Amino acid sequence: MRLLRSNLTRGEVLQRMKDLVGVLYNGIPSGVGSKGAISLSLDDERRIIQRGARWAVEQGYGSADDLDKTESGGCIEGADPAAISDKALQRGKNQQGTLGSGNHFLEIQYVSEIFDEAAATAFGLFKGQITVMIHTGSRGLGHQVCTDYLSTMEKASHKYGIRLYDKELAAAPFNSPEAELYFSAMKGAANYAWANRQLIMHRTMEVFAKALGASPRDLGMSLVYDVAHNIAKVEHHTVAGKKRSLVVHRKGATRAFAKGHPELPDSYKHIGQPVLIPGDMGRASYVLTGTEAAMSETFGSTCHGAGRIMSRHKAIKAAKGRAIWRELQDKGISVMTAGKTTLAEEMPEAYKDVSNVVEIVHNAGISRKVAMLKPLGVIKG
Repeated sequence: MRLLRSNLTRGEVLQRMKDLVGVLYNGIPSGVGSKGAISLSLDDERRIIQRGARWAVEQGYGSADDLDKTESGGCIEGADPAAISDKALQRGKNQQGTLGSGNHFLEIQYVSEIFDEAAATAFGLFKGQITVMIHTGSRGLGHQVCTDYLSTMEKASHKYGIRLYDKELAAAPFNSPEAELYFSAMKGAANYAWANRQLIMHRTMEVFAKALGASPRDLGMSLVYDVAHNIAKVEHHTVAGKKRSLVVHRKGATRAFAKGHPELPDSYKHIGQPVLIPGDMGRASYVLTGTEAAMSETFGSTCHGAGRIMSRHKAIKAAKGRAIWRELQDKGISVMTAGKTTLAEEMPEAYKDVSNVVEIVHNAGISRKVAMLKPLGVIKG
């Protein structure tokens, strides 16, 4: 997840939203099999796997401040391209700077409500402001890494006598050769994803500037924060009164570090980490902050999103005979999508109401509400 802020207000762009969505859709490739404008050699791709968003910034796609406001500086050390198959490299070779399919999106939003003025000010957010949220990951490369290692890890589970209580799980001891190889490949996929979002953000700024006849500097477009939600990381947490090194798996969860944490940028240390929780394309998304309760109760984590209440198949069936795009348009939301069935699969009713979910994590104290963001324009893969 990545969130951009701007100096623009809803009133300044509302009449141009449909055109802006169209230009963004044409400027940012999206969907299954989409190819980016950047042509990478395999050596370039290996460098991205090792350097992540740093590579993108080194190529002129952003600034050092972007890295400061990205989890792990946009790069996890220790990624080894040799741990990633040739098939995964080939799948990812042409997909840098592209938006994924399914629930991935680029959304133009406006800040509809502020709950915490101090935190909102620290994050550069104000009521009525235009923001852009980007949700996408490591594309075909990451999908192939998962496919490649699933069989390896399943065999390892039997090899090391690990009893699993769900057939969807696979595991290996962290210091085993199988786990070390997978962990290195996973780091490479995460780095690829950070570079991908960095490139998409850069292109988004260019499109806004061109469409609105102003420079990104004049528009005040900048990164609020970028944080992963499908990743495993080695972190230090207190368990039963003792500081321990743990492998924290966040799958459908997102990091929520409290104020003062050394991994936070200096500008956010007095507030806490920005937490980005997206909703469906018809309701809202939220910005929150991490808390001490999250550090002590959930290993510095909170929920990632609303979660589905309908399978994709069931959503398609429920949407039969409806024009989802027109329903969204009637709500004042412009939408464009690359997939024929995407709007049906991703219709608002397919998801829980994110406001209810956010209220629960806020009341539980594992993250604190800062701002509500409502959609104006959506691009789906």
